[in-house]
Amino acid sequence: MIKRFEVNIEQNIVDGLKSRVKNTRWPDEIEGSDWTYGASLSYMKELADYWLNDFDWRKTEKEINKYENFIANIDGYKVHFLHIKGKGEESIPLIMTHGWPGSFLEMMKLIPILTGNSKRSFDLVIPSMLGFGFSQKLNHTGCNVSLMADIWFKLMQELGYEKFGVQGGDFGAGVSAFISLKYPDNVIGMHLNYIPGNYRPELADGEIFTKEESEFIKAEDEWYFREGGYSHQQKTKPLTLAYGLNDSPIGLCAWIIEKMYGWAECRGNIGNVFTKDELLANVMLYWVTETIHSSIRLYNENRKSPLILGGKLFIDIPVGIARFKFEEPFPPRKYIERGFNIQHWTDFTEGGHFPAIEKPELLVDDIFRFFGKIYKKG
Repeated sequence: MIKRFEVNIEQNIVDGLKSRVKNTRWPDEIEGSDWTYGASLSYMKELADYWLNDFDWRKTEKEINKYENFIANIDGYKVHFLHIKGKGEESIPLIMTHGWPGSFLEMMKLIPILTGNSKRSFDLVIPSMLGFGFSQKLNHTGCNVSLMADIWFKLMQELGYEKFGVQGGDFGAGVSAFISLKYPDNVIGMHLNYIPGNYRPELADGEIFTKEESEFIKAEDEWYFREGGYSHQQKTKPLTLAYGLNDSPIGLCAWIIEKMYGWAECRGNIGNVFTKDELLANVMLYWVTETIHSSIRLYNENRKSPLILGGKLFIDIPVGIARFKFEEPFPPRKYIERGFNIQHWTDFTEGGHFPAIEKPELLVDDIFRFFGKIYKKG
């Protein structure tokens, strides 16, 4: 069952947030440390002032509601999604999945470009992952990207798309990979701008990694030592973290904004990539839906369900990879090819973890080029 949906958050929730922001008990910081120890105190105060006096959540709602929003009930799970038909003479069905700490709002810049081409366009389905945004929060174990792959597949069938493409970054790459692995006869192709974090290639007996792959594994470990504290906490004890983040809008904001700053091509200034409205719209979505715990819990669930490919398990459908320069850690091609049938690869000299916001034109162009190579009507 699929029903239309419109975003309209109660005003008392918006007002309550502003009261909490106004009464924030701020920490101290080491003088001149900027972003070295985490989210910059001076920037967070600047952002809080904007949140109180300039940011308008209703503008975000209006932007969301100008597209058709729905809630689907698939196997008892409620899934929020946008569905936008392409304007082209030929339109390819494409389901695009976001990750953490993002949301379906990441895709807003892509929608008019992917759907607006008069010759070839895309019919876009953009869901909120379970436990994110307006999709259902599950209070039982087993809510991982593999489960979502099954639900996404059934959603596309319900919408009348027997064959379709998949696209994703971050956790969205994991959902896309599992759809492609489980339902290869229905997936036209998979485009990724990230390699699933739970992917590990299985080597044949006696085989070893190449020098480049071994160097990547070492660099990945070093990256997680420097930057991965958030991941370890979310994989192991997400509930403890959630008490503070679910209660303090500034705490929630700082936790998310630090990642936006650190993973994008900000070059020392977060304003080089994101507007304050973009940052706060995403944080507000987590706040008004109270989904920070259910979203970070996905790290714990995925840890228990690794994506091990190689040998008999191989993603054989065509795969396109967009490798943005500042997306780290990112495996070398050989490491990925052990489990994925790569038919298209683009190295970009710019961009980071959030290309749909950072470099939407580059991402869209790569999606068009990949599906242009592999798609045959009918």
